[in-house]
Amino acid sequence: MEKFTKLQSRAIPLNIENVDTDQIIPARFLKATDKNGFGDNVFRDWRFNKDGSVNEDFVLNDETYSGDILVAGNNFGCGSSREHAAWAIVGYGFKVVVSSFFADIFKGNALNNGLLPVQVSESFLGDLFSAIGSNPRTQIEVDLEQQTITILDNGRSEKFEIDAYKKTCLINGYDDIDYLINSKELIEAFEAQRTV
Repeated sequence: MEKFTKLQSRAIPLNIENVDTDQIIPARFLKATDKNGFGDNVFRDWRFNKDGSVNEDFVLNDETYSGDILVAGNNFGCGSSREHAAWAIVGYGFKVVVSSFFADIFKGNALNNGLLPVQVSESFLGDLFSAIGSNPRTQIEVDLEQQTITILDNGRSEKFEIDAYKKTCLINGYDDIDYLINSKELIEAFEAQRTV
């Protein structure tokens, strides 16, 4: 995985609540067994009309907005527990998704795939949507080491929580196996001290 310490970026506002994993990546695209290509179909049924033409009204198709941060409504990632939803969001190019609440399984899948889910208060989420709506070029800074998210245009900032183990993995670019390999000497030293 890619290391993550701090990100400064514009953001794309998806001001929709209860976005489920089938909306993130429709079930008909779940046939592949690796992560390649899922980004092409993220929010497929919202990004494209039934005839395959681009839905100009959907925010990901609006050139006014861009960035590595997706700011989403409350209860993001609910529904079935498909890891493909995280694959699709990462495959599209997002590094951070912000919401006032994430479904637990989606949150775990995101962290396991190098996508940082930043859970903020409803009031701060509202401030984010307002700032981006007023100025689509608004810069947002996400500092994983300090566990803060800041709207740089107005200085409004909030702390966020993250599991200490997952924080270590993201900062170092580790998946679970990388973490164990990196701890090999400590594991071997512990095993050498054990008596049978």
